[in-house]
Amino acid sequence: MTALLEARHLHTYYGESHILRGVDLTIGAGEAVALLGRNGMGKTTTLRSLLGLTPPRRGHVAWMGEDITGEKPHRVARLGLALVPEGRGIFPSLTLRENLVMAARPGAGGETSWNLEAVLDLFPRLAERLRHMGDRLSGGEQQMLAIARALMTNPALLILDEATEGLAPKVRAEIWETLARVRTAGVAVLVVDKDLETLLRLTERCVILEKGEVVWEGPSPDLAARPDVHLKHLGV
Repeated sequence: MTALLEARHLHTYYGESHILRGVDLTIGAGEAVALLGRNGMGKTTTLRSLLGLTPPRRGHVAWMGEDITGEKPHRVARLGLALVPEGRGIFPSLTLRENLVMAARPGAGGETSWNLEAVLDLFPRLAERLRHMGDRLSGGEQQMLAIARALMTNPALLILDEATEGLAPKVRAEIWETLARVRTAGVAVLVVDKDLETLLRLTERCVILEKGEVVWEGPSPDLAARPDVHLKHLGV
């Protein structure tokens, strides 16, 4: 499998606090990977390190074989990575439509398949609220908008931090169904969430972090068969 994104031996700090301690992570083209771990174990810091938001002090990050360690976040995004951040980051003073079209651009290879029509087909509920302001949307609608906005950049890799946190069960089910459809379109996915059962169905591989280190990595079916690992590292 061709590696889209490859991180090796990442050591990332906040001030003097040593958060990531040698994290390795690889995402293949079109692959779905779950990044797991209890709260405070380094999942978000890993995502920030990959995207250049909190550059590692040691180690390196490569995109399609090119070293992008320490690259500015906007330049990393232009390469084909898109983030759906925890908290969603919706612009409250813009309409739903404006939130979408402001992000629209071709992918790094000129791809334009994810346009306004395509994302509204993916999220029909958003089509009914195009004129609503960002701060007038429900939490579920905001999460749908955040995913749709990320797709409008035509990414090769979609990264989601806490994909369904705080959402009602029905909305969570819609989000997971949508991500499955995104995967069939060939977009790779790196996802952080607490819904282990669904993640094991959606992804090919899982990586578990504990105190900033990778403590388990392997195929999702293997993790599904290891309740001892769930209990030890995930508390489920």
